[in-house]
Amino acid sequence: MSENTLRTRALTIACVPASHPYVENTRDPGETDVVHLPDPPPVGGASGRWWPPAMLTAGWISQHAAEFDVLHVHFGMESFETAELSEALDALERAGRPLVFTLHDLINPQLDDQSRHDEQIALVVSRADELITLTAGAAAHVSATWGRSATVIAHPHIAPVDRDEAVVSSRVAAESLSRAAVVGVHLRDLRPNIAGVETVGALTVALEILAGRGIDVEARVDLNARVRDEAARDEVRRIAEASPRIILRERDRLDDSELEMTVSESDVALLPYRHGTHSGWVELCFDLGVPVVGADIGFLSEQHPDNFVAVDLDDPVSLAAALEVAVAAPHTAAGSQARLELVHSRRIERRAARRRIAREHRAVYERAVAARPASERRLQ
Repeated sequence: MSENTLRTRALTIACVPASHPYVENTRDPGETDVVHLPDPPPVGGASGRWWPPAMLTAGWISQHAAEFDVLHVHFGMESFETAELSEALDALERAGRPLVFTLHDLINPQLDDQSRHDEQIALVVSRADELITLTAGAAAHVSATWGRSATVIAHPHIAPVDRDEAVVSSRVAAESLSRAAVVGVHLRDLRPNIAGVETVGALTVALEILAGRGIDVEARVDLNARVRDEAARDEVRRIAEASPRIILRERDRLDDSELEMTVSESDVALLPYRHGTHSGWVELCFDLGVPVVGADIGFLSEQHPDNFVAVDLDDPVSLAAALEVAVAAPHTAAGSQARLELVHSRRIERRAARRRIAREHRAVYERAVAARPASERRLQ
């Protein structure tokens, strides 16, 4: 049988996970030549979620290898011990299926101790047929650390791009002309990479500096009702209560539309991260036309350099200077016509980018399959 007869239907990808927003937005809705398997029920997890990912187990791979052409790992490795992960990769190798790995997080934002994460990344990088990452800086790090080349494919959109209406502030235009500028900060559930106390503390001083210059700015700090660090939450509360310029909002975890509205109501977003590699929050802010101020960590500033201002979160003076510049930009004001026009143009840009990103992923998958001996490829 010739290689030309091997493929008679769509290239089938087992993505870990399949239902994550990042993964979903790397697909072109109009493409029919690449299909993705749905997430199977999680290993010992709750229904309706993808983790712990069954696709990343030796048992699932052995039982379902005939159903897919490529295993593509994005997230979820931390759900397993390194030995379990190695067993899954052994099963994949026995099945003759290639592995594609996207390096999103060289440092895991969910963890304080990175030792197991480092060990698992090194393992998967060494076993992958193809590597992907999101920025040139991350690709250079991969090359320097592991001697491997990674294809750079930009982060896709986060906010929906197929609707006509813009997500904008609920304020009327008259109010937006007279109100204080708003700095939005979302501390989420105070996961390990969130510098909640440090960020809110520096912000308090920065806002007073701006007020002394006659610049009216307030901060809206959002915090999930359930947090991982209750001591940090209590300190954030104390700082916020002492500042007349900070509004602390503690509430249940926001759904996607509520989150978009919260971000859109900000004139500038302050990112409270102490470590990280790439950021979906940076992408969401870009989609919604909101400039970002944050620490110069990982490769966040490479994602959208024109929409990101790097600062030292421990230096209120530099933070005040960055916020002063950001709130003065013509497209910054939430609900303004300039913001609306910017969001509209970026939505068009993102639609085209989604199609390009899908093509770039397909090319990686095809290379990974073609590099395998013909005898190992799935007959379809």
